[in-house]
Amino acid sequence: MSKRPIVIGVSGASGSGKSSVSKRILEIFSEMSILVLQQDFYYKDQTHLPFEERLKTNYDHPLAFDNNLFIEHLEKLMKGETIDKPVYDFANHTRSTETIHQEPRDVIIVEGILILDDKRVRDLLDIKIYVDTDSDICLARRILRDINERGRTVDSVINQYVEVVKPMFHQFVEPTKRYADIIIPEGGYNQVAIDLLATKVRSILEN
Repeated sequence: MSKRPIVIGVSGASGSGKSSVSKRILEIFSEMSILVLQQDFYYKDQTHLPFEERLKTNYDHPLAFDNNLFIEHLEKLMKGETIDKPVYDFANHTRSTETIHQEPRDVIIVEGILILDDKRVRDLLDIKIYVDTDSDICLARRILRDINERGRTVDSVINQYVEVVKPMFHQFVEPTKRYADIIIPEGGYNQVAIDLLATKVRSILEN
């Protein structure tokens, strides 16, 4: 890697379709050296807390994230250095002992609900995307994901959504929309927006 990589930030509500947008970018630029750095991997380590305390974690609050480590790793990748990315264990509500070795790439997609909240992160992004999706669709996607991937029950997901996720979205996530360069309604299914994004990325890469 001889030059600074292009860094694309993909933000939006939980279940908005951030991952589908990232996947579409990966598909369009499959011939390139590209990686996705998920903010979800950078929740704070909670091994020092008893399990009952970990259950109270508000995963939708900015303080839940270890942004210092997240920024340190992003800056290393931008300098062409390798990192050992943390892995979060959502069943045990703490950081796993395993890590993922990550080599630097020419294109870095940074994905997460609150990546536009921290100015230090925003200042590292070349393109800032906000995925804007109806809240009913977000909830439905979240129920399916949390049951299938995180071992939750329907009741627990809905209760968490009503009591924590939705209020946190309005307080912290939605206000970051004003920092976005591009707002994509309906995520990866919006072909016109994806095509425009691809054109912009290509123009930056060519220059």
